[in-house]
Amino acid sequence: MTQIATPALREWIVQQTAAGFSPEQVLSAMVAAGWEAGVAEVTLETTLRDYLRSRAPGADAAVAAPVAPLKASAQAAKSAAGTVPVPTMDLGQSPRMLDAGDRQVTVLSTLASPRVVVLGGLLSDEECDALIAAARPRMARSLTVETKTGGEELNESRTSSGMFFNRGESELIQRIEARIARLVNWPVENGEGMQVLYYGVGAEYKPHYDYFDPAEPGTPTILKRGGQRVGTLVMYLNEPERGGGTTFPDVGLEVAPQRGNAVFFSYDKPDPSTRTLHGGAPVIVGEKWVATKWLRQGVFE
Repeated sequence: MTQIATPALREWIVQQTAAGFSPEQVLSAMVAAGWEAGVAEVTLETTLRDYLRSRAPGADAAVAAPVAPLKASAQAAKSAAGTVPVPTMDLGQSPRMLDAGDRQVTVLSTLASPRVVVLGGLLSDEECDALIAAARPRMARSLTVETKTGGEELNESRTSSGMFFNRGESELIQRIEARIARLVNWPVENGEGMQVLYYGVGAEYKPHYDYFDPAEPGTPTILKRGGQRVGTLVMYLNEPERGGGTTFPDVGLEVAPQRGNAVFFSYDKPDPSTRTLHGGAPVIVGEKWVATKWLRQGVFE
């Protein structure tokens, strides 16, 4: 299929560049939208070059800075369109236990596609209680990321209450973040702040994806803070009497919420083919507290 650079596309490229997005980010967005990486690279380079020349005829030196990184960007964009490195655990020899630094964590079950790992004893009872106690005074109605603008919004599909800890804000948070980083072989600084959520009876989070949809106009703004999400870790801080499991509808899997346990899953591209559609089933009896850690491609700031 021939791909043609329309005037509207070229105008969009100029607008995104003028808004402060790097050539790498613009190129990745084009590839994520379906452009072949090589075609996107040429289109982006010629568009920027023509635009700069129209503003300052003969100023070839001014073109070099924004255009020079594009060869490397093309390779990065190909990775963005396909697979990228993701957090992972060393499961090569089917271990029963994993070394998380200050704690041995049990491998309860694994799934290859999507890559899901259910972990036992990631948190102690005391850590679960401490997270709930620290979070409780700061709870508010949960928001979701608004990918049309890059902001946040109330969403009727998410009926929990929640709050975020700043990364490393206390000794407790630092200890857990270091444990997670070692467990999934991913830098602490690539993690978002830990979120604690509370679900009462009937509260749920309907099935969704954690990555940011490349087709949404607000996604480039979101990606400026660390790139795409590539992994999720949900930690259970208590046990509702009934309901409240973490569901994966595409593969018919439900993980029961058990105190101190966790479920980890990763996704190597922002696409439904990863089969990482998941949700929080309604709480039927009791209440549910969870802590969620999202992991980004790069440093989250």
